[in-house]
Amino acid sequence: GKARRMTTPTILPTPPRFPRLLLPATPPADPVSLNEALAAGAFGSLRKAVDELRADGVIAALTESGMRGRGRGGVPIGAKWLSCAATAAEKHYVVVNAFQSDPAVMTDRVLIQRNPYAVIEGAAIAAFTVGAEEVLVGIRAEATDAIRVLETAIAAAEAGGFIGENVLNTGLAIHFSVRPLQGSYMLGEETVLLKGLEGKRGQPEQQPPYTTTRGLFGMPTLIHGPQTFAAVPTILAGGIAGFPETDPRTFAGTVLVQVSGAVAKPGIAEIPLGVTLREVLDVAGGVPASHKLKALLVGGPSGGILPAEALGVGFDHDALESAGAQVGSGSIVVLDQHSCMVDLAAVLTRFCADEACGKTIPCRI
Repeated sequence: GKARRMTTPTILPTPPRFPRLLLPATPPADPVSLNEALAAGAFGSLRKAVDELRADGVIAALTESGMRGRGRGGVPIGAKWLSCAATAAEKHYVVVNAFQSDPAVMTDRVLIQRNPYAVIEGAAIAAFTVGAEEVLVGIRAEATDAIRVLETAIAAAEAGGFIGENVLNTGLAIHFSVRPLQGSYMLGEETVLLKGLEGKRGQPEQQPPYTTTRGLFGMPTLIHGPQTFAAVPTILAGGIAGFPETDPRTFAGTVLVQVSGAVAKPGIAEIPLGVTLREVLDVAGGVPASHKLKALLVGGPSGGILPAEALGVGFDHDALESAGAQVGSGSIVVLDQHSCMVDLAAVLTRFCADEACGKTIPCRI
């Protein structure tokens, strides 16, 4: 039969109390229009970083914000940027991990398609801070719409002097390249992605040494997902005030989640970290009356299955890990009374085995 084209998920409206820091509440008429982006404040934080804060000030602002990476580990980004910047080497690299290997999620693609200049600006700030002249974007080759938008926006930003050979007339060079990749679920892991960018077999490496000290081509490399980079300009624009605390028990900021399964309105939502799973399901219209909530698969194929009683758990790294799940890919699959947990466990186990078999470190010993 014919190959089925993936449709872009619905962007779900969220309560007014939920800040919109990644996906603008009013999407731009033309996401790749540089003039429209500049009118909305794009590249103001890059100029502030270069002219005022310098590298030390950027790292201090990120550290003060308390922001953690949106990936599985949730590493504080201030410490990660400092580690990379402080490592002496011939070259440094910045890598945007936009591969997003979870087949149930398209959040990073949607972010790139709707707000590409935030991702570009955040990565450019990172390159300036750690002393990198090259930014590589590793992305799924099948994400053709996101690739087209990103390449168009990069070309416009370079023509405008915000990236390229002479950033903001400072003499600094920051060159971007988009690298479409094909491969298994494993490519979402950062050391595997770096192998893919090097043209090598996609298999993970033992850490330490961490990628901030020995990454792409053996050089210090700062690697984050698009959501982490896209949040950086907001932090620098207003400090902690520009990145509101959503729960004093957790860290600041928002994350994109994709809710699917037994909900009234499946789609993508930007939520503050720390809100409960119940609040996330409410954004997706809740579980229809004809269905009974049985469990939640949170964090993707390698995430965790939580019972219906876990709706009070906060959606943040620490709370989810304590409950037996993870933020992971941002996927939340809602399971009802018709779902068999044994079948689901078998499918997930088979998927992870097929995707990783023979590639992980224990398999290679």
